Amino acid sequence: DKLSTHSIWKVVMFGFEAIWPSGRLEIDGHNMGDVWPHSAISKEDNDDPGAGLVCFHKLSQWLTYSLMEPLKEELKLEISDLQYMTGLPEYRNGGLFVDLGVLVPKSSKTLTDSHLPDSEMIIEWRALTVCLLDELAAELRKVLDTTEADFPLVKILEGGTWKAGRAIAKKLRPDTCSPPVSIISDGTVF
Repeated sequence: DKLSTHSIWKVVMFGFEAIWPSGRLEIDGHNMGDVWPHSAISKEDNDDPGAGLVCFHKLSQWLTYSLMEPLKEELKLEISDLQYMTGLPEYRNGGLFVDLGVLVPKSSKTLTDSHLPDSEMIIEWRALTVCLLDELAAELRKVLDTTEADFPLVKILEGGTWKAGRAIAKKLRPDTCSPPVSIISDGTVF
């Protein structure tokens, strides 16, 4: 039997909607969670309620990824449509790109100050992390001569970037193992 990632996603997004703190962006009465406006994205002349927004849904995607393994192993379901999941815009992945010098902050204060999750710098860092994970995945598949179906992004995250992000943070900041960029978090964005 097959189960689409879209189905798992809908259950997570609507079933866990209540976990998001009040005061977050709402569309049509639904709390969007890890979704943020950014000034560089035009929403003028656009009736789409999502115009001008950057959607990360990090915890929702993490949960969706986490559910895939038991659904495959325990229920023997084939999970389809993995290509619609994105990389996770969080401190291990984003920290890896900063710590390795792939992303270089414009201001040194970026690495010394703490930032709110809705700050444009954090939104940009997280968005770039998602894009760079896609680029990294494409390069790894090319080097390994494999396909997205055989080497989906979830394998690259679990076996590569998360572990590498933790390892480089431990090497560079052994006392704390903290990420290079500090987010002032309510526990839903990190």
